[in-house]
Amino acid sequence: MSHAFYLDVDRCTGCFACAVACMDQNDLEVETESIAWRQVFPITLGEGPDARLRYISLACMHCEDAPCLMACPTGAIARETGTRVVKVRSEFCIGCHSCSIACPFGVPRFGKDGTMQKCDLCSVRLENGLDPACVRVCPTKALRQGDPNDLGLEVGRKAAERFAGP
Repeated sequence: MSHAFYLDVDRCTGCFACAVACMDQNDLEVETESIAWRQVFPITLGEGPDARLRYISLACMHCEDAPCLMACPTGAIARETGTRVVKVRSEFCIGCHSCSIACPFGVPRFGKDGTMQKCDLCSVRLENGLDPACVRVCPTKALRQGDPNDLGLEVGRKAAERFAGP
């Protein structure tokens, strides 16, 4: 089964709990934000009194047609057979940054050792039937993971509700 993230931007409050949970789960150092695997970006929409603040929580999208996987010259990036998660085998990474250039989301990060690091969708948690750490801690349930087809239906339903109005 494939896995993907879904973010409901109307529910995200920018609390950064997802980013902190990711750092904790993966033993990432807080002071090195440049390698955080999940990042939260504030986005201002509109101007003046009509301005609204939205937050976008972003990590690896585990794309079905992953550009980073295709760009990697050494095969360091591979898709797991069972979970379909796009993972990095750091022992094969040569730090060429081809994956970073190819990723439309700017997800690949490079650690102190020069090798690429990124979200693995908390594969160990998935294998044990648990949600990724970022999803588990989201207090507003803005962040979810699941089958891309199921999540796509949810997106469609939400768009239809917006179109229909109150």
